[in-house]
Amino acid sequence: MSDASVVWFRRDLRVRDQPTFLAAAPSALGLFVLDPALLGPSGAARSTFLFRALRSLDESLGGRLLVVEGDPAEVVPRIAEAVGAGAVHVAADYGPYGTRRDEAVAKALADAGRELVRTGSPYAVAPGRIRKGDGDPYRVFTPFRRAWAEHGWRGPADTDASTVEWIDPADLDGVAIPDDEPVDAELPEATEDAALARWRAFLDDDVNDYSAARDRPDKPGTSRMSVYLKYGLVHPRTLLADLARRRSESAETYRTEIAWREFYADVLHQRPDSARENYDRSFDALPTASGAAARRAFEQWCDGRTGFPIVDAGMRQLREEAWMHNRVRMIVASFLVKDLHLPWWWGARHFMRLLVDGDLASNQHGWQWTAGSGTDASPYFRVFNPITQGEKFDPDGAYVRRYVPELRDVAGKAAHQPWTLPDGVPDGYPEPMVDHKAERLEALARFDLVKAARQ
Repeated sequence: MSDASVVWFRRDLRVRDQPTFLAAAPSALGLFVLDPALLGPSGAARSTFLFRALRSLDESLGGRLLVVEGDPAEVVPRIAEAVGAGAVHVAADYGPYGTRRDEAVAKALADAGRELVRTGSPYAVAPGRIRKGDGDPYRVFTPFRRAWAEHGWRGPADTDASTVEWIDPADLDGVAIPDDEPVDAELPEATEDAALARWRAFLDDDVNDYSAARDRPDKPGTSRMSVYLKYGLVHPRTLLADLARRRSESAETYRTEIAWREFYADVLHQRPDSARENYDRSFDALPTASGAAARRAFEQWCDGRTGFPIVDAGMRQLREEAWMHNRVRMIVASFLVKDLHLPWWWGARHFMRLLVDGDLASNQHGWQWTAGSGTDASPYFRVFNPITQGEKFDPDGAYVRRYVPELRDVAGKAAHQPWTLPDGVPDGYPEPMVDHKAERLEALARFDLVKAARQ
């Protein structure tokens, strides 16, 4: 075998802060595998953003990124053999599918006398690394966050495209990066430079107000970094290194949000079944709606036609931007689960189809937090009132008017209760599909069955 190696990109589509480059140097082939198992369930927004990010990465590597299609357990060993590589270098994947895939690839490589070398991960602290004193994983966020901060993390790796001499893949059988899929949403620019520029702008303009502004969907108070973290156009340790130079409540709040992302990745790693099932299995006793009426209610929720303005604004923002403000994600999730009594996984699946930043761990466990069925979950009896939530976090109705054109002539916070207007609900906008007070009581009554299951 030659001294060459393979750098297999997955959720790390960047050239800066790349520990795999240091492990793979001096020369390597850059590889990306279009895996049908991942592309199949991916929505148009995520697929399109991925394809654009791959074009940017290919440009960064001087046009030397090899893109192939197929089952990684078959194609990665074949490519390694073709270039005579003794090792394939990756950032470790701790997701349910990624873990199984990498085990299969490692075995296939080992059978041919080659090695899968894992260096780093998409997280500041790899899932499974932090455990309680008795060796068990953490089930509650706050002690996890303390242990995570005490554990610490490495600083960013000093790399760029020139760290590795990239092998020209011209003689290898690759495929073209696919064309963008049709998507109505306007997506963020899918480049590493755009990710770093967005982060610098947030640090310069918004980070000091983050604690107060992050819950206001009517204001640009969030960093919008989630999609860049999802695809590894920036690594969280780069963000954490910059935050370490800022000592403020808002900087600490942002660090805590990064810790939530890492906590959910850790939970999913420990309990891969929780991607599809209740983490707290006593919630299996919770009755949920089903049948044709449930499906119609779900479609109204998906379409942003519930008659509750803050819910409808969020669902329409999701469709228009392939993104939704985090506070509104909680509001619309609570409405689906506790007002419509529908399964949380229906909503989680819809989000994953449309969100450009759809991350399995964060998405599924964010939904379970709201549903009450997850680890460290919001108490089930905390039922978000969509009216008071709207009035609190969108006090002038600006967010609602931005996404619900039927209400653009409704001034101030009256936009959150259009049924109270002297002339009634404006033409084209629906009446509330449920009585929130009644459905809250119904949700609490159903929860009694969960409590009984725990006894």
